[in-house]
Amino acid sequence: MKISARNALKGTVKKVTPGSVNTEVTIEIAPGVEVVSIITKASADQMGIAEGAEVFAVIKSSDVMVAVD
Repeated sequence: MKISARNALKGTVKKVTPGSVNTEVTIEIAPGVEVVSIITKASADQMGIAEGAEVFAVIKSSDVMVAVD
């Protein structure tokens, strides 16, 4: 796989919550560290996303904001 995004985090699918249009996918990228993504239901079905699968969380953003309280 070649991709232009610089942040591709390998992880394991921990939870899949399908909806009528979109599917929420929770990926554990390190013990206790999770990334949640909402993708189309069609994409999740086409890729065969299921709990326990190894996947990549690919993050592409032109802005990353940092805040403190």
